[in-house]
Amino acid sequence: MAGIRLPPEDTDVSQIRQPLTADLISDDDRSIAADSWSIKSDYGSTLDEDQRHADASEALAARHRAASDYSSDKEEPDAETISSMLGFQSYWDTAYADELTNFREHGHAGEVWFGADVMEMVASWTKGLCVDVVQKQVQNHHDDNNSELGSEGERDLAAWTVLDVGTGNGLLLQELAKQGFSDLTGTDYSEGAIDLAQSLAERDGFASIKFLVDDILETRLDKKFHLVTDKGTLDAIGLHPDGPVKRIMYWESISRLVAPGGLVIITSCNNTKDELMQEVENFNQSKAISSQETDTPAESDACTNPKIFSYVDHIRTYPTFMFGGSVGSRVTTVAFVRS
Repeated sequence: MAGIRLPPEDTDVSQIRQPLTADLISDDDRSIAADSWSIKSDYGSTLDEDQRHADASEALAARHRAASDYSSDKEEPDAETISSMLGFQSYWDTAYADELTNFREHGHAGEVWFGADVMEMVASWTKGLCVDVVQKQVQNHHDDNNSELGSEGERDLAAWTVLDVGTGNGLLLQELAKQGFSDLTGTDYSEGAIDLAQSLAERDGFASIKFLVDDILETRLDKKFHLVTDKGTLDAIGLHPDGPVKRIMYWESISRLVAPGGLVIITSCNNTKDELMQEVENFNQSKAISSQETDTPAESDACTNPKIFSYVDHIRTYPTFMFGGSVGSRVTTVAFVRS
């Protein structure tokens, strides 16, 4: 398996180390920030955004108040700053450097975001969804011998090109390989994550999976994929102080990476199905308005402005719980199809 490194470009402002997160926060603070992620995942699918951040910030503040009993001469870090650390590359570079060291010394794969059971469920559900798509294309295009995904011989999913953005340790791609996908690529903006994912894939017998360093917000990939998966990456992007802007950048990149008729499947602990659907609808509307502004009147009249992404399905078998009179789950997985 080849570990690909895209050529470096001029330093961008977004890549500069953030002094508030990298220089002022200790390793203990990084552990606390990871706890805040767990707090968010405990409530993520039922509480509104303000409440989720308030709960996480309060828990972090309590931890630092307790620590200050032993170090009262030190200035307490701002809890909201810590809770947004997971939105910075510097946090993940440090986290994956630690996990890579742990793998080399002890053989540990590192943390599986949302748990192994969720990851396995996402992989098996994704296979079923993709098989359904192929079967529908066979029915609709049975006379089209040029249909890339619509032939009987490709029902084994070998023809699907798959991209996992923010792949981390790459274990989701390993699960997808077990389901029959074979053209698999994982990207992450942290070089340590890519090194870890590559090492794990080689150890576990999945050397054909390709890994490369790439930032989804400024992607340099120039191909389109039949399937794009995201397990927690959009969540992390949303934790950056400029999260709303960066989420728009995210959807712009995703829209360029998913092939027409292809799928994007997002697994999140910080967004409900309805929130993700509304975010996609907002993106569709913004692109439609932008298209109308750039088209001539004749082109605007002729163009129906179809949605770029449309809801397909979501996993319905995650455990649910009741909170504040609402029923929700700690994790949600939603699929959208590219027009």
